[in-house]
Amino acid sequence: MTSLTGTGALLRLAARRDRILIPVSALALTALSVGSAQATVALYPDAATAMKELGPVLASPSALALYGPATTTSLEGLSIFKTLLMGAVFVGLLAYAVVRRHTRIEEEEGRLELLGAGAIGRQAPLTAAVLLAVIATILTAALSVGGLIGIGFDPLGSLAFGATWEIAGLAMTGVTAVAAQLTASARGTAGWAIGALAVLYLLRALGDTATTDAGRALRWFSPFGWASQVFPYGSNRIWLLLPAVALCLGLVAAAFALLERRDLGAGLLPARRGRTHAPRGLAGPVGLAWRLLRPGVLGWLIGFVLLGAVYGGLVAQVDTMLSDASVQQLLADMAGVPVASLLASLTGVYAATVLRFMAVAAAAAGIGMVLRLATEERATRTEAVLTTGTGRWRWYAAFVAPAAVVTGALMVIMATVMGARGHAALAAAPPVGQVLQGALEAVPAAWVLVGLAGLLAGWSPRVAPYAWAGLGLAFVLGEFGTTMRLPQWLIDVSPFAHVTVYPLGTWEWGNVVGLSLVAAALTVAGGILHRRRDLG
Repeated sequence: MTSLTGTGALLRLAARRDRILIPVSALALTALSVGSAQATVALYPDAATAMKELGPVLASPSALALYGPATTTSLEGLSIFKTLLMGAVFVGLLAYAVVRRHTRIEEEEGRLELLGAGAIGRQAPLTAAVLLAVIATILTAALSVGGLIGIGFDPLGSLAFGATWEIAGLAMTGVTAVAAQLTASARGTAGWAIGALAVLYLLRALGDTATTDAGRALRWFSPFGWASQVFPYGSNRIWLLLPAVALCLGLVAAAFALLERRDLGAGLLPARRGRTHAPRGLAGPVGLAWRLLRPGVLGWLIGFVLLGAVYGGLVAQVDTMLSDASVQQLLADMAGVPVASLLASLTGVYAATVLRFMAVAAAAAGIGMVLRLATEERATRTEAVLTTGTGRWRWYAAFVAPAAVVTGALMVIMATVMGARGHAALAAAPPVGQVLQGALEAVPAAWVLVGLAGLLAGWSPRVAPYAWAGLGLAFVLGEFGTTMRLPQWLIDVSPFAHVTVYPLGTWEWGNVVGLSLVAAALTVAGGILHRRRDLG
């Protein structure tokens, strides 16, 4: 028996457990890259027209910070401008999720100790997790490459696009493998790995927006900076995949070395010493739930503030971005307004469209908070809480109520930042009050999805994760159902189809009240189910 004994069996087991997560993620990211590229090509007849419309946007600091530099002035390069680095981030998150799930989470929940009692080597679980993450990222990149080639894009440029995504996947595989050895909890691993991703992306953003050679050198200290310099359908620097491979191998080797220096269930970094006495807030279920949810909420808050600033800064380029008739028609369809209304207030429709998209992100934040209820139940920690005399309703509400509050707060904060930044950049942009009103009108749609997550978590912790499928379906139907020419009755299934934010400054009270009542009904039904069923 060696330290790698049982790697194959663990790899097959991990692949079976992720038989839904990995294929769905790969297909969704492929649809994102190929669909976005195909839509851009359909909008512009040639590269010159596209560059005329998009050139000022590509050169703006906000766009550079968010999406990176344009890969090339060709139509193919411009068509993958938005999905290049954004997709790379999602591929990195997929690698992080796979490695974390099959290392630190398995160890924290005691399953790894049970497996270790059999014919399983010390390094086998980490090896299997790393291999599965690499396979998952390669599969995702390969599907996107095949899809882009299938719609007629240059094969070499498409391969370079796939290399860009794989750079991020390899980097996050290594980063998460090291983080899992440093910390003693899945939450600690998440903090270190996601924190590292944010720092690396920030370094890339600083390098891409810098005006000096010294500043631009920062991009070379980040794998996302390497990804931004591949330039698919241009220079096609596929060789930049090599330093990512070297980084991944080096980090994985470091993770194996750290693994041998720690005990099972422990991390190399010492756990932070707690207080002598617990604060009063932890005396009840709400305080405990908030303590568990707080790190994730902080991450979402930072993201919403940054996106509010970026979208607000892009307001000044709206007239240029939307000067093409095809783009105007597409945006009008997505916003659910006639083209005449769009032309009357380009900045207003732009702000309304952004708010609809951000409502989806706010719903994702709320769903993640509610699903922590199911996580605590699967880990059998809920039983310990309920033995203290805490009722089922109180424990359920301790997660669902903060989720609803945070969902609304994120929209309010983002709208305030976007409105203030946009009005400062362009006097004709909607003022803060109007943007804030639009955000509040979109919140009930997000609450419906939070209520759906509460219903599923109350029904069973096993079906709770399907709340993410509900969010994805609602997003596609609500935002793209009209452009896809789907039947209206099917589009109306999505709560986002009933968000009529435009014109800003007015209220559609029927939709607001109706969606709020649906959200409340779903939430109450989830609480009833949670109270009446057996745990587990």
